[in-house]
Amino acid sequence: MVQQRVRGDPLEQILGWAEFGGLRVAVIAGVFVPRRRTELLLRQALALAPPHPVVVELCCGSAALALALASTLSAVELYVTDIDSAAVQCARQNLAGLSGRVGVLQGDLYEPLPHSLLGRVDLLLANAPYVPTGSMRLLPPEARLYEPRVALDGGADGLDVVQRIVAGAKRWLAPDGAVLLETSRGQAPAVVAALECHEMAGRIVTSDDLDATVVIGGRIRPDIPDNHAAAGH
Repeated sequence: MVQQRVRGDPLEQILGWAEFGGLRVAVIAGVFVPRRRTELLLRQALALAPPHPVVVELCCGSAALALALASTLSAVELYVTDIDSAAVQCARQNLAGLSGRVGVLQGDLYEPLPHSLLGRVDLLLANAPYVPTGSMRLLPPEARLYEPRVALDGGADGLDVVQRIVAGAKRWLAPDGAVLLETSRGQAPAVVAALECHEMAGRIVTSDDLDATVVIGGRIRPDIPDNHAAAGH
């Protein structure tokens, strides 16, 4: 184990687990390691969750976020997706002990979700890749060498996958549903603008303690004037 760490393997992958949201989450080799900053997204999701929520997590990785959410809330209908087979394997391991309706699906973003979820999702969560391609070389070796590039590289401006999530979100959200996206502080205004382009309102939440930024979006209801929606940024 010491030799692995000296080589640069992430400590969490060596141990086989990471702490997230007060839970021990299994992490296997080649899977994105949950970051503490993502606990801001968890807190916001818990605050917004209605009773008996329908929850979808895209780009789930180990499904640490979904696990922490479902372990706190009751009667959750939960679906997680990831394009990477190792992530799906790890997510299935972590969510195996949950009761109720749980789906762990492999595929690109919304593609593997059942159509019965259209218009029913209360919380749509994603810690999608948002590192600009040009900044990948600046990442610590633990991430650059031992985590999947597909979980980190967000394209030229870092927002390729986030933009695709925003573009598809409205048709899946329930009328009062919310989409929550982790991003960087500098990218957040562009994510809010993307939400507006798809007839959703957005607001930015930050945490200095966690060095974290989350953008929260939802439908602009026809009974709310546009200037009211804009004031929520």
